[in-house]
Amino acid sequence: MRLGVNIPNFGPGTDPGVVRAWAQTSEGLGYDLLMVSDHLVVTNDVARQYPAPFYEPFTTLAWLAGATSRARLGTTVLIVPYRHPLVTARMAANLADLSGGRFVLGVGVGWAREEFAALGVPFERRGALTDEYLGVIRTAWAEEGDYRAGGVPVWVGGTSDAALRRAVNFGDAWHPLRFRPAWLRETLPKLREHAGAAGKPAPAFAPRILLRITGEPPADRRMGEGTVEQVAGDLAELRSLGAEDVVLDPFSGDPEETRRPSAAWRALAAVADAWTQHSRERGPR
Repeated sequence: MRLGVNIPNFGPGTDPGVVRAWAQTSEGLGYDLLMVSDHLVVTNDVARQYPAPFYEPFTTLAWLAGATSRARLGTTVLIVPYRHPLVTARMAANLADLSGGRFVLGVGVGWAREEFAALGVPFERRGALTDEYLGVIRTAWAEEGDYRAGGVPVWVGGTSDAALRRAVNFGDAWHPLRFRPAWLRETLPKLREHAGAAGKPAPAFAPRILLRITGEPPADRRMGEGTVEQVAGDLAELRSLGAEDVVLDPFSGDPEETRRPSAAWRALAAVADAWTQHSRERGPR
């Protein structure tokens, strides 16, 4: 099982040097995948959680491809309805080509109603548009010519039944974000049920979990929240449930955290050490 990091590409403490340091620090700690988020217009609803500056993901990842050498690069998640699907297909294919096949396209439907309005995209049709656009992207990649995708993996985010069906129909992996253990145990069988109903194999499982090291986690804690040992235990459970990749998200919601990235780097280092030790003691499963 490979581990990745969701790098903050937003917030008051973020600038090009900090983004590069996030990527190089995470890669240096042995993390295999570096992912960033997607917003195009920092409307009021976006700014409350992810204030400016907000670096556009394709631009940021293309730059980070030259600042890193080994780690894969991805979006968690690209809001599909925000861009014409042929633009997304071209940009993703080119980024995969230019990075030596290191790109992962994580996708979602979006949530920021004001941002949809600013872009002139109907919020109520975001699910249908996502399905339509993913079909266009897949078709474009399958054709000869400039849309050489180089086998770009598509990870489909979301937790609803519609998202599970979307992952089955268009995804190489299902990419749920920030959840509690009980919910995951209940929902994974539903993914397999949707795949069976569609007559297709279930997609891979590549979750993104919170990374919040604390001595006293709440009783209803989310995966990735707790002591270092609990986080390592969560990773072990995810591996036993079939996860091939797990992305750790150190951002807990306070934009001021972006001014102090070293705290998140220490947490990532502690988890990397604990997971290496855990894997040595337990062996592969």
